[in-house]
Amino acid sequence: MLAPNILAADFLKALQGLMPRGRIWPRASDAVQTQVLSGLAPSYERATSRANYLLVDAFPSTPYELLSEWESTLGLPDPCAGEAPTIPQRQAQVLARFVGGGGPSIESIVEFAANLGYTITITQFAEARAGQLLAGEPCYGTDWSFAWQVNSPLNTVTYALAGAMAAGDSLASWGNAVLECEIDEIKQAHTIPIFAYS
Repeated sequence: MLAPNILAADFLKALQGLMPRGRIWPRASDAVQTQVLSGLAPSYERATSRANYLLVDAFPSTPYELLSEWESTLGLPDPCAGEAPTIPQRQAQVLARFVGGGGPSIESIVEFAANLGYTITITQFAEARAGQLLAGEPCYGTDWSFAWQVNSPLNTVTYALAGAMAAGDSLASWGNAVLECEIDEIKQAHTIPIFAYS
């Protein structure tokens, strides 16, 4: 259900309805009282519009005016993410941090990256064991049991969206700094993520 869109004309009618009846309380459009109330009504329309917009800002996937409050609550902006990411990238980072990583599973890390706007796959490695290797396969040592590889496109491009960007945002941005930063934040402490771009 959408929030009601109440216009200044609706507020004028409501304000006039609250006034007492009588000859000294005219409702004519050229009356001084009507002109005064017509001057007040746009303020109420703006306040209602802003209150309705708070419904949009209350959710972590769509904040604009409250974006800085969401970021400070979630420990953002993170210095490793780079300088001044765009509004949609900042919103994606807020959503990803709010929803969280869900745990150390591959599915949850892939979903976390998707919330950030990245499409990834993960390759796991295992220590070489006798009888489990085929000819030509790499022979990994013990340390490789703690390594995993994040496979991502070389350049993930984020394009400007009408209505979602702010003045000064670039029309397109690319790079994987946010992905690397956020994966490094949610990884298990004993693991080593390796980033491979194709």
